Amino acid sequence: MEKNRLEAFSDGVLAIIITIMVLELKIPKGADFAALKPLWPVFSSYVLSFLYVGIYWNNHHHLLNSTRKVSAGVLWANLNLLFWLSLFPFCAGWMGENHAASLPTATYGAVLLMAAIAYFILQKTIIAQQGQDSLLAKALGSDLKGKLSPVAYVAGIPLAFVNPWISTGLYLAVALAWLIPDQRIERVLAAKRD
Repeated sequence: MEKNRLEAFSDGVLAIIITIMVLELKIPKGADFAALKPLWPVFSSYVLSFLYVGIYWNNHHHLLNSTRKVSAGVLWANLNLLFWLSLFPFCAGWMGENHAASLPTATYGAVLLMAAIAYFILQKTIIAQQGQDSLLAKALGSDLKGKLSPVAYVAGIPLAFVNPWISTGLYLAVALAWLIPDQRIERVLAAKRD
């Protein structure tokens, strides 16, 4: 199967996820900066979730650039990823509305963990279909960030019941680590073109 429908569908779902998240931001009941103060927790969780959706979109783009064709397994693995990403608006809203209370913060971490696992499954499914000598397999290498991110989420989930701000800090640290461009796939694709 060609990959263009998978890319288009995924881009559409991610755009809808971002739209739903921004619609959760309520208009303040005043025209001064004091009116914005009660919105700060919801806005903060929106920014964090927007970062995560953007990171997944960017990496998903590179992932599919390294893929020639998709199989039914790849389609289902991609849907699994999109399912977990579609929960970001709910979790971000719940965490923000409750000022990073323990259970919403732990739930946010659990959804981040499941999205990371789903992305890993998608990578492995593509590699299984394309072969161990595929561009993606060569590009991923040891994938240190990909392995450390779930560890941070696993640590953040129980920490949310001790201090939710520590968990939120961990989630932010992972997002910031992924903002540093991951150029492994781009390098392998460029080397192939040369």
